[in-house]
Amino acid sequence: MTKEKSKVQEYVEAIVIAILIAFFIRTFVVQAFKIPSGSMKPTLLVGDHILVNKFIYGVKMPYLRNTILPFRDPKRGDIIVFIYPEDRSKDFIKRVVGVPGDTLEIRDKRIFLNGLPFNDGHGVYTDPLIIPGALQPRDNFGPITVPRESLFVMGDNRDESYDSRFWGFVEKKDVMGKAMIIYWSWNREAFGVRWERLGKILR
Repeated sequence: MTKEKSKVQEYVEAIVIAILIAFFIRTFVVQAFKIPSGSMKPTLLVGDHILVNKFIYGVKMPYLRNTILPFRDPKRGDIIVFIYPEDRSKDFIKRVVGVPGDTLEIRDKRIFLNGLPFNDGHGVYTDPLIIPGALQPRDNFGPITVPRESLFVMGDNRDESYDSRFWGFVEKKDVMGKAMIIYWSWNREAFGVRWERLGKILR
């Protein structure tokens, strides 16, 4: 009877330890996310499954979002996952375009950063229509200066992205991590795996 109890106890301990390790990894090291929209096309497609490095910007306390071990700040060009400011139950993924202190302006879809034309090489424009800034900020916006501890983010699919142009800045404390790699990609329209995308490093 004692041997049976010890066996059961061993199994329970092993399961508890495995759960704790999985929780630790998911909370502090790496987490999987699925891409639900086309706002980051062509970099990320609907159905892409990605791994996000949660360690690169520092260790954050769960729920409190305080960084207790900072490593480096998000850089211009990083693809980040963050808590959506307008609905904190949702996670968004966009590319960092402006960092603290940057002055950013958009004129007829052209981005100007600190007074100079900016081309990150990732932005794609599919709609030839130019919308006046008086109607909406998609194509004409700013100038604005990114506050301390904040970021300005945009989707790579610039004409189809709901981002900082519309709802404002992302606070650094709400950044969950940096997108690293596509580990799975499912094309639901063609009902098949996008094999060529598996293992793609995100830049």
